[in-house]
Amino acid sequence: MDLFSNIDIEPARQRIDELTELLDRYNYEYYMNDRSLVSDFEFDKLLRELAELERQHPDLASPNSPTKRVGGEVNKSFRQVTHRFPMLSLGNTYSIDEIVDFEARTRKLLGDTAFSYTCELKYDGVAIGLTYKHGQLVQAVTRGNGSVGDDITANARTIPTIPLRLRGNYPDDFEVRGEVVYPFAEFEAFNHQREADGDEPFANPRNAASGSLKLQDTAECARRKLQFCPYFVMLPQVNGELGTESATHLGLILRFAIGTATGSPFTPLERGGSDAVREGSKTGNGEYSTHFDRMQSLIQMGFKVQPYMKECLNINEIREYIDYWDNERWNLPFGTDGIVIKVNQVALWDLLGLTAKSPRWAIAFKFKAQQVSTPLESISFQVGRTGIITPVANLTPVWLGGTTVKRATLVNADFIEKMDIREGDSLLIEKGGEIIPKVVGVDLSNRKAGAQPVPYITNCPECGTRLVRADGEAGHYCPNSDGCPPQIVGRLEHFVSRKAMNIDSLGSERLEMLYKKGLVMDIADIYSLTREQLIGLESYDESGQRRASIQEKGADNILAAIEKSKEVPFERVLFALGIRYVGEVGAKKLARHFGDIDTLIAASEEELASVEDVGEKTAKFIYDYFSDLRHMQLIQRLRDAGLVFKVDKSSYQQSDVLQGKTFVVSGVFSRFSRDEIKADIEKNGGKVSGSISGKTDYLLAGDKMGPEKRKKAEKLGVAIISEEDYLGMVR
Repeated sequence: MDLFSNIDIEPARQRIDELTELLDRYNYEYYMNDRSLVSDFEFDKLLRELAELERQHPDLASPNSPTKRVGGEVNKSFRQVTHRFPMLSLGNTYSIDEIVDFEARTRKLLGDTAFSYTCELKYDGVAIGLTYKHGQLVQAVTRGNGSVGDDITANARTIPTIPLRLRGNYPDDFEVRGEVVYPFAEFEAFNHQREADGDEPFANPRNAASGSLKLQDTAECARRKLQFCPYFVMLPQVNGELGTESATHLGLILRFAIGTATGSPFTPLERGGSDAVREGSKTGNGEYSTHFDRMQSLIQMGFKVQPYMKECLNINEIREYIDYWDNERWNLPFGTDGIVIKVNQVALWDLLGLTAKSPRWAIAFKFKAQQVSTPLESISFQVGRTGIITPVANLTPVWLGGTTVKRATLVNADFIEKMDIREGDSLLIEKGGEIIPKVVGVDLSNRKAGAQPVPYITNCPECGTRLVRADGEAGHYCPNSDGCPPQIVGRLEHFVSRKAMNIDSLGSERLEMLYKKGLVMDIADIYSLTREQLIGLESYDESGQRRASIQEKGADNILAAIEKSKEVPFERVLFALGIRYVGEVGAKKLARHFGDIDTLIAASEEELASVEDVGEKTAKFIYDYFSDLRHMQLIQRLRDAGLVFKVDKSSYQQSDVLQGKTFVVSGVFSRFSRDEIKADIEKNGGKVSGSISGKTDYLLAGDKMGPEKRKKAEKLGVAIISEEDYLGMVR
């Protein structure tokens, strides 16, 4: 029987291989060379045939099949992965003088050695690393904290400019790093559709790209039409690990002819430099070992390398490149916020070395923010979950930094007064860090004669309650916390959020629907929901079009997530309550200090203020919160629902071997990420501080620790220990 099965399956195997090869070629030509070899109808027909064959023969389906481009998998969580080699950040500067200093310092360090630089665009996206083995994509990981990132492989496979299978010659095991960007045209089209559907538009392409990579539904990620722009190649060394230098191990990698580009001042992938520099970039056996050539080699492997890199010989050519793109960047199809300058010859990188946070052989020049003037049409006042009022400028739409800007925050009443914003003014808008639009001034050249100052509201725009402004605070707030709709819905959203109760099936839209239907009026009502109440619930936009509905499966998912939330530890439950000024860290310290909710409730203001990082102002808000009978009733209902209101010491403390000891952690570690080793210190009773002082007991020093911390520790007599020393203390 097995013999006949194998015979029957062979034609399917051959057809799957044939379709995969064909669809890969069509994809490559379409996305890399802008050539359409077949009609959309014919392409979809072949894709459907492949999907059906894979459905019938799942054992023959490849994780890198062309069918993965359209998504369809569901990720409930994103596994954290330690990078094989840390993803360092670059040193940034907005000053051309600092670029001059960088170039002079590099030249001094390298002496008579012939070398060049590469200049390339700094993409405004999300950094990820792609690992390829035997020509197949095996893993995609976000940058994260530089040491540990999230595994987003399933979503990365949906990005058409990420090759799933490599072409031509390639290393057997290597990593390609780059940025995932959201092209302006696709971003604007997607935002228009969201607005048409009654959804809130995304703020900017970078945030939208980041959110897209963390979507649980890979099919939705595929619809976003993201792009991958590579900027770095990590090649294998003799020991098999990935590294930054491979000067003598490129025999099987870079066998591609490099031609000299001609044309405009910055022709795509333009090679510059003298013969001496060109010869200096070769390895002993005549192959190239430069960053420029590594990037060129990626094209042959199937990557879409953006055609804007240039090889430069000196500071004058670097300046020329920066000046050119400072103007031309607005004509690019995606966001860029600067220029990256690297020493081109890879063999010189080790000689130049690293600082604690960044390489000495590269630097990023950041462009100054673009500024535009646009009329102020009106000011609206938004109410946050804690009652804080935020004035928002509604602007005549204007194109700025790759997006259409319609709104910008005016912060508070003091900001409006300081800026002297008047009715009918035109405001000067910039993008802070090229991301968030902000008002930086008034365009006085457009001010109308007799323009009057903008009045600030005195009552809540949602519930009409008189606004309050406490002594020493910049913002007004609505004190009607239990009767103001935006505050109620905001607290519900905070309560179910990932860092609080993590009820992921209850998003903003569903919560608003439940609130408007009168089913959930406070956080405790969530635990009274029934399947019958949920099934069939619908919401509609202002035009009467249905926006969302809850079906049987959706109701079951909601109830399962609610039940699961009853396992959330006390510190997160305390954070979820939404007490003003009690953040994630503060809630953890309060929970561990008092141990349970009853002891916390009974604490005086002085006892609360004595907890580390709490302070008198926060202590007063905590004390007032628990003095309110309505809140006590709410907590009792949450107790009755089965939530955890007592610390499980075993969950965070393995021992008290480090009790009373304060650590500062710096550098990169082999067995832990930095966050993991900090958590381990706390689990063993120790305390972690961010800076060295006379109260510090130990500086836990990893690789590439900054010299200043070591100097300060030595000056203050603080013991400096290694990762091995630390393990000896706790194990």
